[in-house]
Amino acid sequence: MKSKHDPRHKRRRAAIKELFASSFVDQSKDELAQKVTDAIEELDHEITISAPQWPIDKLNRIDLAILQLATYEILHTDTPPKVVIDEAVELAKEYGGESTPSFVNGVLGDILKRYEERTKDKDN
Repeated sequence: MKSKHDPRHKRRRAAIKELFASSFVDQSKDELAQKVTDAIEELDHEITISAPQWPIDKLNRIDLAILQLATYEILHTDTPPKVVIDEAVELAKEYGGESTPSFVNGVLGDILKRYEERTKDKDN
């Protein structure tokens, strides 16, 4: 398990807290949280496709913030997807409910699978 003192983990924790808080009240955000917010429609679309039984407005807000951040990192950063998913699961264990880690893992696994298929098709 990664250290809770790892700077990347701290950055993700801060972004999750800001995304969660901004789901209640609009507020200023750090750079990472702002990038996630700017891409929110695309991210929510990906989450909706991967978790059709859970409409976005019915998801626990902290679970949604974790999924949005991780989906952003999978789609828009060079961070290895397995690292992103592992970090999201760790954040889910820290902030979510009992079933949150497996839910987050499943949704992100599906998002990654579809993303890899799309990028594979573009390469061919």
